[in-house]
Amino acid sequence: MMNTMVLLLALMQGGSSMPMRTIEHSAQTFIEEAKQVVIRTPEEWAALWKQNAANRPAPAVDFTREMVVGVYLGTRNTAGYSVEIVGVEKDAAGILVRYRERSPARGMMTAQVITSPYHLVAVPKTEGAVRFEKTAP
Repeated sequence: MMNTMVLLLALMQGGSSMPMRTIEHSAQTFIEEAKQVVIRTPEEWAALWKQNAANRPAPAVDFTREMVVGVYLGTRNTAGYSVEIVGVEKDAAGILVRYRERSPARGMMTAQVITSPYHLVAVPKTEGAVRFEKTAP
């Protein structure tokens, strides 16, 4: 009974989880700067994808029903870095995108290669503000 009450209270205070599907999750992109993106139109998607991976066709997104949110970490000097969108919630203020960054452990041997980790997901199309929040690894 107590666990049910705690869960109900948590749901009432927080947002509701939104479904998401990964469009692309990689350590290599042509985008070198760190940024967070919200894409709501095919034109915005085409422009981002041209920067992201102009040598490949853009994955399909139905912008009548979906939008794309993403996180780019920017250029890193070795392998071992990653970013993952771990959840998307709708709340009274709009949408909250939670993501996690990972770095190689101190002293870990890594490939000496330039990387630019990113994660793009499609979520149900929603109007309003989109906020990004970094969570603990």
